[in-house]
Amino acid sequence: MEITGAAALITGGASGLGLATARRLAAAGAHVVIVDLPTSPGADVAAELGGTFAAADVTDAAQVADAVAAASAVAPLRIAVNCAGIATPAKILGRDGSPGSVADFERVVRINLVGTYAVLAHAAAAMAATEPTASGDRGVIVNTASVAAFDGQIGQPAYASSKGGVHALTLPAARELARYGIRVCTIAPGIMETPMLAGLPQAAQDSLGQQVPHPARLGRPDEYAALVQQIVENGYLNGETIRLDGAIRMAPK
Repeated sequence: MEITGAAALITGGASGLGLATARRLAAAGAHVVIVDLPTSPGADVAAELGGTFAAADVTDAAQVADAVAAASAVAPLRIAVNCAGIATPAKILGRDGSPGSVADFERVVRINLVGTYAVLAHAAAAMAATEPTASGDRGVIVNTASVAAFDGQIGQPAYASSKGGVHALTLPAARELARYGIRVCTIAPGIMETPMLAGLPQAAQDSLGQQVPHPARLGRPDEYAALVQQIVENGYLNGETIRLDGAIRMAPK
């Protein structure tokens, strides 16, 4: 699908994978709409890219609806990329054998899975109301899972559950939205150079990178963004979760 002239809504677009995606899609001719928390540098990023900032919490359906409306107001909404998420670690049982916090588990699932669904649903509604392109396409939605969806480690029950849910959401969403000319794919990144890892000592980052079979390094945000662009432009990619991980398979811990 053609990127030039389309509105591209990117959640978590003020940093990390979302920021790299926003930059790449803007360079390809999209009008990017950065969706992030009001406390984020989203407004500065949008100004840098000539786009729009829509402050929103993805767990708030009304705010998501407003963000989608803002995107639809500037150009036909053809692209939505879900990058907002958190990776709060917590075990099922504490050191004293007590059960982990259900509230903390629910918060991770609510942001990573429910937030993804909210954006997908509202973006799909807006896309379905647009005129199709010459090829019959109306839009593409790209979600972000994780290799944790398949290789969840100790301390990741909430994160792995939420990302497994995003993976499981992909095919039924693609099947349902096919009638509207809307494709849905998911990317499952491995160990990436994101703000969540940037706080680790360099030696720790290098050690993580060496666990990747090839190339033996951390993944780069622009490699994620390049895959988003390929999904948008390749009209036969649909209903699939694509691992972007250098062939790593995570150990139990």
